[in-house]
Amino acid sequence: MAMGTREQRTRQEDMWIAHTELATAPGHPFYQRLNELLEAEGFDEFVEERCGKFYAAKYGRPSLTPGIYFRSLLIGYFEGIDSERGIAWRLADSLALRRFVGIALDEYTPDHSTISRTRRLIDVDTHGEVFAWVLGLLADRGLLQGKRVAIDATTLEANAAMRSIVRRDTGDSYEEFLRGLAKASGIEMPTREDLARLDRKRKRRMSNEDWRSPADPDARIAKMKDGRTHLAHKAEHAVDLDTGAVVAVTLQGADQGDTTTLDETLSQAGMAVAELVGREAKLRPQDEPKVNVKGIEELVTDKGYHSGAVVERVKSYEVRSYIPEKQQQGRRNWQGKAEEQQAVYQNRRRVRGSYGKNLLRRRGELVERSFAHCYETGGMRRTHLRGQPNILKRQLIHVGAFNLSLILRQLLGAGTPREWRNCGGMLILRLFLLLTCWHEPNSAVESGSLTALDTRCSGKTRCRSLRNSAPYTTGC
Repeated sequence: MAMGTREQRTRQEDMWIAHTELATAPGHPFYQRLNELLEAEGFDEFVEERCGKFYAAKYGRPSLTPGIYFRSLLIGYFEGIDSERGIAWRLADSLALRRFVGIALDEYTPDHSTISRTRRLIDVDTHGEVFAWVLGLLADRGLLQGKRVAIDATTLEANAAMRSIVRRDTGDSYEEFLRGLAKASGIEMPTREDLARLDRKRKRRMSNEDWRSPADPDARIAKMKDGRTHLAHKAEHAVDLDTGAVVAVTLQGADQGDTTTLDETLSQAGMAVAELVGREAKLRPQDEPKVNVKGIEELVTDKGYHSGAVVERVKSYEVRSYIPEKQQQGRRNWQGKAEEQQAVYQNRRRVRGSYGKNLLRRRGELVERSFAHCYETGGMRRTHLRGQPNILKRQLIHVGAFNLSLILRQLLGAGTPREWRNCGGMLILRLFLLLTCWHEPNSAVESGSLTALDTRCSGKTRCRSLRNSAPYTTGC
């Protein structure tokens, strides 16, 4: 075979080329299966019906269809892309993703401005309806029960810098404010060292009551998980403890305490479960319901949500609470708070029981898993949008993709393309090791290598070469 060179391949490309001669590539098996799921359930018809009111009937620039728009946001979760610019670039670069969203090779993929324009055009309620539609798919497959719900929150870094904050009363920047304090204290020409020394001596240097971000007024000064102080938003999830599905997601101010934000998330989760119960009664009145007909019966949170007033309110909702208490010094004064005292004591007994401890363990596993998948590997720990309505639109579809991954894990054994690829690689590795074990049943294998799979090789000999398989990242 003769070796080709780069110079030989250099040629003048044709001005015109037939569509049938364009290079094609096979579709990604994961996205093919996802598209089959969406098409079988009538996803495009659903979103086009809901979004029809936002599009002009005759005039205007060529639009981005709702099906392409929402699929583009799904790509953000499955590919771990944080920004709409990144989604647009990835969509233009991949033939498999072109096929997934339904864009032909002779068509341009949408740029980030088109995706952004479409997001601003479609309201938050419509994005919420798409999220609820995914919950319906979960309920149909028995992946959402709605009886036991855990709630927890995490912070998302805002698309705004701390150095840009200004005073709410005067509009002065942080440096201008410090220079004013220095002049008031007698320093006419303060240096940076003087300003830094003066700043260290002040109390309540970063108060949301005094400072705001002109770039993102909804962002609040908060301490992140890694200890940094940053402008942030607070995302709160309500997770089904039986399946791991996210029943409701809210976005609130990062300066609001857990006891303040709990009621909104719990009420949204309760409404979502009630709608699913009504949906089942309408579609399948003769079948046994898969969603708990009594709605949410048990609530599990961490100790940050505990207060006497919260426990009493949750009891008034006819929901059993499992909220650990913070360690307190001395005895509490229950004078005039008989109902609150009873609710706190009942909650304490439930938390200390074996059933309550098991629920708390599941909360730590499933809620933190949803945060890790949506915001770490999913790429939304730092937001690239400004304003809570804009961020919430992206977040609803992003978390909806996480819920879709539960269905795909049931169908394919993998919830994301990366996990599907890893599973395929591990399958080949296991097959290779199994064949090796079959031919060499008595071969010595180091302890701590490969997962437990005892295979009888011959006679009374057991092959132990598939023990403690090498760990790999699922990426789902």
